[in-house]
Amino acid sequence: MTERVNRFLGDTPGRTLIKLVVVSLIVGFIMTIFGIYPVDIIEGIRHFFIEIWYRGFAALGRVGDYLLLGATVVVPVFIVLRLISARN
Repeated sequence: MTERVNRFLGDTPGRTLIKLVVVSLIVGFIMTIFGIYPVDIIEGIRHFFIEIWYRGFAALGRVGDYLLLGATVVVPVFIVLRLISARN
């Protein structure tokens, strides 16, 4: 059972918890520097759906923009990571 938990978490629960705390502190610090708060993210998502509702499906064109913008970063990173893991 513990082997399955370790495999799921990628490490022991204690070490995973410590890693999550450290990364959370770093991300929280960076978000504070840029003035980004979780409420802003939630409000942005809410505003996006309200815009879709009021403007109709023409606002869905922004989803395509978001998809292309994200794909320009995600796809190359994915390919590089797969190439690196294939060598091992």
